[in-house]
Amino acid sequence: MKKVFIGVLSLALILLISACGSESASNSADGSNEKDQYTIRIAGGAVGPEHSLTKTFNFLKEELEENSDGRFKVDLNVAGELGEDREIIEAMQMGEVHLASPSPAALGGFNKSVAILDMPFLFSDRETAYNVLDGEPGKMILSNLEESGFKGLGYFENGFRNVTNNVKPIESIEDLKGLSIRTMQNQTHIEAWKLLGANPTPMAFGELYTALQQGTVDGQENPFGLIFANKFYEVQKYLTITNHVYAPNIVITNKAFMEGLPEDLQEVLVNAVNEAIDYNRQLAQEEETTARDALEAEGMEVYEFSKEDIKKMQEIVEPVYDEFKDDIGADVVETFLEASKK
Repeated sequence: MKKVFIGVLSLALILLISACGSESASNSADGSNEKDQYTIRIAGGAVGPEHSLTKTFNFLKEELEENSDGRFKVDLNVAGELGEDREIIEAMQMGEVHLASPSPAALGGFNKSVAILDMPFLFSDRETAYNVLDGEPGKMILSNLEESGFKGLGYFENGFRNVTNNVKPIESIEDLKGLSIRTMQNQTHIEAWKLLGANPTPMAFGELYTALQQGTVDGQENPFGLIFANKFYEVQKYLTITNHVYAPNIVITNKAFMEGLPEDLQEVLVNAVNEAIDYNRQLAQEEETTARDALEAEGMEVYEFSKEDIKKMQEIVEPVYDEFKDDIGADVVETFLEASKK
């Protein structure tokens, strides 16, 4: 009887060890197990599916899942599914969103130094913008975000901002006077438009199309890609190229989430974002050309400020730098101005 009991016990142990080995082999077959898998919730903003930023986030999702061998499971939300930028940033602070790329206007409410990126005529061209943002000045802003619980990873591009309206062609600075122009909730933008003689009207982006349609505001200012993607050509007749602000979007992640990842997955995340930045910038440059052509094809009349008017605009809005210098940080303003002139 004792021998039978020992035999049965031995058989049970063999079966148990065999089962454990099978489970381990099953878990490691794809190089991961349940504990190694991380869901990363990404808020892709409020733009539509054809915009370069949405395409960029789809590319990022593929990079993260493929290069992590499936250890990252990406929950991507686009077209405003998680709200607008401020709601997304607040959700990230609470750990409900893990990665996003909000505008400087929204993020500036959480760290004042970010407002430098919304200053008028800070960058004269893309090459300058890329050099400054990828260099020490841009890294300084990313580092400052850690105070608010974010980890800055880099900059996507939204393009240069231009003006549309439905009242008259804007062919000179004088034509701006008295026009109600929708702006973001951004004091630097608001003050700049006041100096130019327009009537700036802060408004949520989601309300803009209806406001333009109903004549609540005469016009708005955004990059070509956003103007086309949101069909503003249906409710706006005139477009004027001013390139008055270069608009980057800052790629951020929840700092605690990032630091809680294994080191190899942190590396995967950083590398995927860098690849997405390169992809995004290429798309944005292509989009600027195709969107402008498409807007003209839809019947918009396109005008372009002369170099003299652009220079005059720069001079008119220059006091904005002095007004907000202390708020943003004198060292930040001086660093960016010096770098952007090289």
